[in-house]
Amino acid sequence: MPLLDVHELTTHFHTREGVVRAVNGVSFRVEPGETIGIVGESGSGKTVASLSLLGLIPAPPGRIENGTALFDGVDLLACGPKTLRSIRGRAISMIFQDPMTALNPFMRVGDQLMEPLQVHRGLSRREARTRAEEMLRLVGIQDGARNLSAWPHEFSGGMRQRVMIAMALITRPHLLIADEPTTALDVTIQAQILELLARLQRELGMAVILITHDLGVVARVCRRIYVMYAGQVMESAATEALFAQPRHPYTEALLQSLPSTHVKGEPLHTIPGLPPDLIAPIAGCPFAPRCASATDRCTRGAPTLRELVPGRATACFRVQDGEL
Repeated sequence: MPLLDVHELTTHFHTREGVVRAVNGVSFRVEPGETIGIVGESGSGKTVASLSLLGLIPAPPGRIENGTALFDGVDLLACGPKTLRSIRGRAISMIFQDPMTALNPFMRVGDQLMEPLQVHRGLSRREARTRAEEMLRLVGIQDGARNLSAWPHEFSGGMRQRVMIAMALITRPHLLIADEPTTALDVTIQAQILELLARLQRELGMAVILITHDLGVVARVCRRIYVMYAGQVMESAATEALFAQPRHPYTEALLQSLPSTHVKGEPLHTIPGLPPDLIAPIAGCPFAPRCASATDRCTRGAPTLRELVPGRATACFRVQDGEL
């Protein structure tokens, strides 16, 4: 059985301008101990989907309209607040995008690290402090006793990111959701953070959902990839298969946009146009206005995600009909 099985997750935001359809029928699964990647442009619904699972969508205006998310036999979308609080931070942890805004500027680093242990594990303050020092050393921050007394603004960006990882893993969760864990970090620190996550995953035996717009990152660490666009999953496949032969035109366009794939002397490939307005209803395929392979059929009807071969699914009429 999957550790997490998400089916038809739908999250909308009801605003004065209209209903923002941020996530529309997203389905994916996570097996115990594996790493999956959820990729796509900014605004594709990656973060909203993950926040929906943990009940962190601001309501109002946000509302989960439909779907199930079975985690270890519990539906995260239907269980009560008390049950969800007992899971969030203990069995499921999350690394948020910006550690500077995710960390409380009015609390010392040590207090923020110890809080999950005291709330979820019932440890005393002395026991929690000892565990917090050990966790800081595990993520590569030495002199834990001194750094526990520091404030978040006294750390560099890379160190704050390591503190966020320590906070997420200190309760030894079964599932870690890492939302853009390497954004705004330089290449060297980025490699260190990814290596750290991989090592801690092996040591703790947890599963990881890696959310990013960087296909180069998921190629290194993920077993399977889900490609999102306009709140929908456009394609899902094993990592090697997706990079070797992308089937959906959007996935192909993303891979062509990687700087490492362009021919020397030629301009970088860009995807023309802009993502659709998620307030206005989309009649056909959301990628059709930007797709060079689109036909009239693509603008009239919305393709559903269909499995082509075991483990590989694509939401494209022309691919499903064998034309691409």
